Amino acid sequence: MEMDVSFSYFISAMGQNPMLLITVVLTLGVIFVNGWTDAPNAIATCVTTRCMAPRAAILLSAVFNFLGVLVMTQINSSVASTISNMVDFGGDTHEALIGLCAALFSIVVYSVTASVFGIPTSESHSLIAGLSGAAIAIQNGVGGINMDEWVKVLYGLVASLAMGFGIGWVVCKALAILCANMDRRRTNKFFTGAEVFGAAAMSFMHGAQDGQKFIGVLFLGVAFSNGMSDVTGVVIPVWLMLLCSAVMGVGTSVGGEKIIKAVGMDMVKLEKYQGFAADLSGALCLLFSSLFGIPVSTTHTKTSAIMGVGAVKRLSAINFGVVKDMMLTWVFTFPGCGLISFVMAKLFMAIF
Repeated sequence: MEMDVSFSYFISAMGQNPMLLITVVLTLGVIFVNGWTDAPNAIATCVTTRCMAPRAAILLSAVFNFLGVLVMTQINSSVASTISNMVDFGGDTHEALIGLCAALFSIVVYSVTASVFGIPTSESHSLIAGLSGAAIAIQNGVGGINMDEWVKVLYGLVASLAMGFGIGWVVCKALAILCANMDRRRTNKFFTGAEVFGAAAMSFMHGAQDGQKFIGVLFLGVAFSNGMSDVTGVVIPVWLMLLCSAVMGVGTSVGGEKIIKAVGMDMVKLEKYQGFAADLSGALCLLFSSLFGIPVSTTHTKTSAIMGVGAVKRLSAINFGVVKDMMLTWVFTFPGCGLISFVMAKLFMAIF
């Protein structure tokens, strides 16, 4: 059976299938929330080192998030494929759509609650936890979890922390040595421009990573509405990339001042060259992960890069109280979103 991935089919299918409509609305809502709550991490250092005004930086981030989703998905869509193949909701495509709705609902609840307190969340891990909780509810066990794909998440969890910290430390140390005997006023002028580039690169890679994850979810919804239980071998259509990238760009333009402050100021006090080192390190980690199809958290990557940069001067430069709050949030993401998704999947199945 050939899968119809045209935009015209997508529109007509939403009118005929209420569960697909709910899935699409929730997915686009989560993409919007991701652009609002997660994307500000990419520009936090640029704003707090006063290289750009907050509003200009937010608009820059919105544009490059859009380009990141669009360009990287066409170059390599393996992150989207990993998300699509991570769980098996069984042969009943109606129940599978219910599972997607439950997973997305859990992300919205968890992410919005955390953002109220100005704590960066990982929509990436929320999505993975939500999909897993829903699959367990529908399959009545862990049989619906594809461990070969799930293990990439564990690799990504460790890699994003280790690479972010390590590359951040190396890049910052190299810059400190290179610029040691240079005039501070001249280097500050250079790094002001360099940080704008770094913020654009981080925003681009945020779109590439997180945008692909939610493209994978929407793609699953289209497959289920076609009566297919997986998307193996089907090419992601361009209109889907455009839709997701546009919504993420709009979400980013809304802002996220609390998160910018929490990431860029509260955790480590940065100078301009340190901010550039953190942005460049985070972008390189995300590029590596995207090319190898490993879904990672942009929040983990950026904050660990900032910690690596701060550690060059001294470990006490890092505000470990803020780090602890973030780590607790991340630790609770998997059981929290998974449990919400599990409960909602059971509830939706009883209702629908």
